[in-house]
Amino acid sequence: MLRIALIGCGAIGASVLELLHGDPRIAVDCIVAPAAAHAQAQAVAARWAPQARVCEALDGAVPDLVVECAGHGAVAEHVLPALARGIPCVVVSIGALGAPGMAQALEQAAARGNTQVQLLSGAIGGIDALAAARVGGLDTVVYTGRKPPLAWTGTPAQEACDLAGLTSAHCIFRGSAEEAARLYPKNANVAATLAFAGLGLQRTEVQLFADPAVGENVHHVEARGAFGSFELTLRGKPLAANPKTSALTVYSVVRALHNRSRALSI
Repeated sequence: MLRIALIGCGAIGASVLELLHGDPRIAVDCIVAPAAAHAQAQAVAARWAPQARVCEALDGAVPDLVVECAGHGAVAEHVLPALARGIPCVVVSIGALGAPGMAQALEQAAARGNTQVQLLSGAIGGIDALAAARVGGLDTVVYTGRKPPLAWTGTPAQEACDLAGLTSAHCIFRGSAEEAARLYPKNANVAATLAFAGLGLQRTEVQLFADPAVGENVHHVEARGAFGSFELTLRGKPLAANPKTSALTVYSVVRALHNRSRALSI
């Protein structure tokens, strides 16, 4: 049986617990949530993981795996110390690795603990093909993200154009994945995931559009290199509990846990 500690019990964490409910191969030992979110976490736990205790930190707990579903701040607060203690971790909030030195800090903590941190594919597909292509040599990786205009509210795009008044697609950003992670941290997970699978943050090209013609998040990836080329377009349905989150992100967490707990994985 795989015993896990879940970091975060918001929309993603709660949905993961629901999908894992009744799985005899996986046990949720604890759910880590800030004090202000304890009541919500306890209510979710009571329904989907009644055996789990709700706490503010892992403290002395030693689960088989730590599963981060809480956002960028949780990577530094909970994942780094868990890795240093030798506990393997899987991370959803890959955009956090766009912060200077964070990727190196995770790698060093995992090395000190003689363990491993796995970056999950989240809302995007094709990561296996991209990472395999890198082995033979990648030349270019271009990611284009499109969202409805108002989905960019609260970002630098709001100052660059009239989001509510757009009648056609407007490019709000063009640059590297590193710059995209800095300017659009809450929207950086997909670009960062592609960057770490492929050419890195500086060489991965990113274009972001506010597009009134789309009603969902549209991800398009083009990659070329010694392997040949591929293009992927993914239209992500939002999570019912949180329209800002892709449902595929939740499914990628559950898939990773299934792969670790079952005799046959893919």
